[in-house]
Amino acid sequence: MSVAGGRITTHVLDTSKGVPAAGVRVELFVLHRDGQKENKMKVAESVTNSDGRLDAPLLEGGKLEQAVYELQFNVEGYYAQRSLEELGQSLWTIVPIRFAVSDAASHYHIPLLIAPGGYSTYRGS
Repeated sequence: MSVAGGRITTHVLDTSKGVPAAGVRVELFVLHRDGQKENKMKVAESVTNSDGRLDAPLLEGGKLEQAVYELQFNVEGYYAQRSLEELGQSLWTIVPIRFAVSDAASHYHIPLLIAPGGYSTYRGS
């Protein structure tokens, strides 16, 4: 069974421990420009499960549009659950990742790899 339209999914891995990052709040915003002004509207929110994934896509079923989106990962809350001895101090509070959707029928999988001293992302499959 295929879903009409594209979708946005993500997952979060804690590379400092080599485990999925459970309990990370993820927010999805769509951004539109009106001249010099940027308008940001929240379109979805979820929390990663024990596998570091969301239980459902953030956006799917024809709701995806050609636009710029921003994922915001609340890693401060994730790190607050761990001891300083275990991880060291994290510099990050919220990790924002902006990306452009050019094909509203495609799957955009945007993972986040986090550690107290750095993070990275890529377009997954």
